[in-house]
Amino acid sequence: MVLGSIISIQLGAALATEIFSDVGAAGVVFARAVISAAILSLIFRPNFRVPKEQRKNTILFGVALAGVFLCFYEAIDRIPLGTAVTFEFVGPLGVAIITSRRRRDWIWVALAAAGILLLGGGVGGADLDLFGVALALAAGVFWGWYILLGKKVGQESEGVDNLAIALAISAVISAPFGIYSGGMALFEPDVILICIAVAVLSSAIPLSLELEAMRRLPSNVFGVMMSIEPAVAATIGFVILSQDIIPAQIFAILLVISASAGALWSSKGPPPIEP
Repeated sequence: MVLGSIISIQLGAALATEIFSDVGAAGVVFARAVISAAILSLIFRPNFRVPKEQRKNTILFGVALAGVFLCFYEAIDRIPLGTAVTFEFVGPLGVAIITSRRRRDWIWVALAAAGILLLGGGVGGADLDLFGVALALAAGVFWGWYILLGKKVGQESEGVDNLAIALAISAVISAPFGIYSGGMALFEPDVILICIAVAVLSSAIPLSLELEAMRRLPSNVFGVMMSIEPAVAATIGFVILSQDIIPAQIFAILLVISASAGALWSSKGPPPIEP
């Protein structure tokens, strides 16, 4: 589920860059949130009357989703995909460090960190847009928040009811930015078709998979397993967006894959203490 989510979301991100010039990054975020919420609502028919004890986490989950995607899409409009995901990974890596309670988990965190640092040194060259880097780091903070909240939301409800509601909340939050950025271009047929594809690849499929994965995995294991995302992003950037991959990056990819495999192996033992 984690691997499928990662591949899907990065394919969607690469596709989204095709219409940044038409509706802007915020326009894509708004359109995909609306479409994703509509798709999940039509398929799963969620009950929008969220129990009182679940409302706070569901609302905060929607805020986290809006923050992640607004910051991330604005970042990849300014810096390469692999670079943005590398900086964004401070969120999951931070979750892995904060929630870890076993010494062997720190081995995988350290291995992942080494790979991330190496990958960050080789992706995108030296001339990076500093605002783009800041946006990617902000997306990482929201991403870490999303992981912790997603664990709680997944435990509080069955299925994807609260996910559909959280996506609707994120659509409302991103609406002012998206409408200002995209304007009437959001209603052009080719833009709508691409936004539908992006919504399915970057929201409906991966978020559903991640929510199910977070029900089954400890937060620290999930966070370290997500370390494979920069490697996938760099590979997709190379294949689809023609962004170069150098030998140092290949070695970094091996490091983060090893960290993910190690985290999965560690999860077979007694679960660590959860936050």
